Amino acid sequence: MDTDAPLHKMTQELRRGSLSLAVLLAFRQEHYAYSLRKHLAGHGLEVEEGTLYPLVRRLEKDALLTSDWREESGRKRRFYRLSPLGEQLLPQLDAEWCRLARAVDQIRNAHKEIAP
Repeated sequence: MDTDAPLHKMTQELRRGSLSLAVLLAFRQEHYAYSLRKHLAGHGLEVEEGTLYPLVRRLEKDALLTSDWREESGRKRRFYRLSPLGEQLLPQLDAEWCRLARAVDQIRNAHKEIAP
């Protein structure tokens, strides 16, 4: 049985929600899109431009991020940061992530205890 397709689909589902939270957490510090990508990769989360940039735009559209254009090193760059709404919601989203992670860990460990 070929497991590549189902594994890919499930991995994508796991990454989708996780990536949104990781991006919001990263924006506790100001970034432009490329610096964000490098920051995430530096923490073990490689993200393609075609995935990251639309996500950042969606988070801004959802009012979780704010941005402004500035010149840096002779180039105009769009810098993003958490909006007031993003700052308000991030601790709640992070707490929910931690709650889910603990629950998954408990389920994982309960299964290990039962297994022969």
